[in-house]
Amino acid sequence: MTTRVVAAEARLEEYQALEQALQMPDAIARRDALKADIIALYRAIDRDVHTLEAIKGQVKELVQVWKRLEDAGEGSSPVASAPMPTPSREDHLNASTYIEKGWSLISLGDHAGAEASLARALELAPNDPQALSLMGWTLMLREQYDEALLHFQRVLLKEPGNSLARINVGYICLKKRIFGEAIEHLSKAIRLDNDKKATLYAHYYLGLLYLEREMYEDAVGFFRKSLKLGPNLVEAWHELGRALWYGGDREGARAAWRDGAATNKFNPWAKRCAEVLSRVDAGGEPPR
Repeated sequence: MTTRVVAAEARLEEYQALEQALQMPDAIARRDALKADIIALYRAIDRDVHTLEAIKGQVKELVQVWKRLEDAGEGSSPVASAPMPTPSREDHLNASTYIEKGWSLISLGDHAGAEASLARALELAPNDPQALSLMGWTLMLREQYDEALLHFQRVLLKEPGNSLARINVGYICLKKRIFGEAIEHLSKAIRLDNDKKATLYAHYYLGLLYLEREMYEDAVGFFRKSLKLGPNLVEAWHELGRALWYGGDREGARAAWRDGAATNKFNPWAKRCAEVLSRVDAGGEPPR
């Protein structure tokens, strides 16, 4: 059995161990440790993949050398052929590899790692809309709003109909309390309706905006619409509860938090729903 087969089996065993750990009763208490283990496993597999990609490129070079031998004919010396270059690792990794890696790291919550990977993607393909969008998203998640905005604006200059970039501009405007511009961008994404995820989040972000402005009825409407589009958007259950509570419908708020808590016990927003429900049942108030 080769070393690489052994390594692959070891990675599979690590994966299976983590899969089992996530189903254990103490998984919620170990969330942070499990997240670190998942990121570590992902990075280890990523290194293995990159190494194999580099070797794959070197094998292609061997094929070219073999062809030169064939062309030279029997009895010719291979020394006369052009020297085979030693390919660097980056020579065989294109921008899409780094974009995919960046997306995966965002999903794992490793925003610093995602930023580094997407920076490399943009070195290889400076105007790639997907790389620009993901970099903007990463920076936005790190609350570097001005830098994120520049990336999204570059996307919209190239692709005015890019609804994901537009809703993120809207969200940044919301965070910067530029409410009129936020409404404009988010409403336009809803009118375009050319990306299901963008339409979903446009409604959710508008719900956040109207909740921030204490326009609770409007906020409830947008949160309900976002949940109709994406029932597993657990944070919308949490925010819907807040909008209902402060709008005067306390039983409706409790129902929303109960529904949110029941969606996925491993989701941190489901945990927040359960916590706020316990708080209000004990006579407290939900967070503002």
